[in-house]
Amino acid sequence: MTEVVQGSATLAIAQHNFDRAAKQLKLDPSLAAVLREIKRELIVHFPVEMDDGSFQVYTGFRVQHNIALGPAKGGLRYHPDMTLADARALAMFMTWKAAVVGLPFGGAKGGVIVDPKALSATERERLTRRLTTELSLILGPDRDIPAPDIGTGPQEMAWIMDTLSMHAGYSVPASVTGKPEVIGGSYGRTAAVGRGITTVAVQALRDSGIDPAGATAAIQGFGQVGSSTAQLLAAAGIRVVAVSDSRGGVYSGAGVDVDALTALKEEGGALGDYGGAETVTNDELLMLSVDLLVPCALEAQITGVNAARVNARVIAEGANAAIDPEGDDILADRDVLIVPDILANTGGVVVSYFEWVHDLQAFFWATGEVNARLREVMVRSYDAVRARSQSERISLRESAYQIAVAKVAAATEVRGIYP
Repeated sequence: MTEVVQGSATLAIAQHNFDRAAKQLKLDPSLAAVLREIKRELIVHFPVEMDDGSFQVYTGFRVQHNIALGPAKGGLRYHPDMTLADARALAMFMTWKAAVVGLPFGGAKGGVIVDPKALSATERERLTRRLTTELSLILGPDRDIPAPDIGTGPQEMAWIMDTLSMHAGYSVPASVTGKPEVIGGSYGRTAAVGRGITTVAVQALRDSGIDPAGATAAIQGFGQVGSSTAQLLAAAGIRVVAVSDSRGGVYSGAGVDVDALTALKEEGGALGDYGGAETVTNDELLMLSVDLLVPCALEAQITGVNAARVNARVIAEGANAAIDPEGDDILADRDVLIVPDILANTGGVVVSYFEWVHDLQAFFWATGEVNARLREVMVRSYDAVRARSQSERISLRESAYQIAVAKVAAATEVRGIYP
């Protein structure tokens, strides 16, 4: 365990934030030790037949951090740099996300060490179905419910659901969320993370004395989360002046055309091909003078090295652990309001909860109701975090962690330790 912690910046951040909350809450050390560690992890090595008839062996894993509040819930990532340590950290984040917004879920995460772009559609399907079979020991609507993450999407979720259903002998739509709507996916799921980010970002701007109408925003990361966030921020009257992806980005003080950039990306183009704007690097985007910064890319983008040069007044963490503890402290000293990841990017798990309930009941809400209920959950949760932050004179991150950890601790205590 020690080597894994040292080798994972994400896990170090997750445990740092937990340790601080446990100390502030004065948790019993024995209880804190239980909540700090991973409950269960399954590592699998499995063969996949390639299109040329050869076989490749891949490594995958599923990690469950805590299930005191309910079944484990979390994404499934396909990425060449995915590690077990990352899965442990992300599973822990999921536990706190579910708790802070009041969902009856525990935290899980999984992945495969693979570059999905190097696979054909048929190879990706065979990999997904074989992985599902290997992980089926712990998956199910009452045990562990996967969802999309980096490198996966509705199609992979459909293959997972179908594979588990074939094993069961009947359809089990509630075994996975983020599915296509035609097989039980929820309306509004695709843009849910971006909608949640936008909801709390607008609240945070107002709390900082900034009128969202006419405020400026920069978004690092222009995948599904970043692009939907940019579109929704623009719809809310916020001027999106810069966006970037792994290859760089564009900036225009007058604002960029988010719809045009989204179309450009969908057609396979680069953001740099967009005319009428300056090109910027990912690092330069973080330093722009804007009202709102939304990092939606990788972890630890803002650190002790560059935090002093960040010029945003409000930051909403679209990515997990986008700011490391040193960066957090520097920004706090400069009175930058940070909406932490375990609150800001919970829109996806909230609508995944709706989808899970819909599938269990075979009763679905229309898009408008899904969006309205998502907004209700996000606003209620933000207000609770903000209220504790003000009464205790602590940051929103500390407040969110205190609320989440206290809920899971209470559930663990009342359930007791078996046997």
